[in-house]
Amino acid sequence: MTEPISLEQWATELADALGLPPAAAESRQVILDVTRDAAHAISRPAAPIAAFLVGIAAGRDGATPEAIAAACKTATDLALAHGGEQ
Repeated sequence: MTEPISLEQWATELADALGLPPAAAESRQVILDVTRDAAHAISRPAAPIAAFLVGIAAGRDGATPEAIAAACKTATDLALAHGGEQ
């Protein structure tokens, strides 16, 4: 059995395998924050949907760290507006 890899390593390998820029893996904390906020403020199934839609929006807007942060902020703000502060 192989040892499990770290979340950081897995995200980096997945981004590379998908042909994404390094910023995609480096933004994992803001993605985790968005999914937490969506899961807590809306419902657990909202988390992967939020991550998916944030990814599409960030990609559309250039997949830069700034585009990722902006999409995450929009998703977090909307989730918290509907579910209240967590």
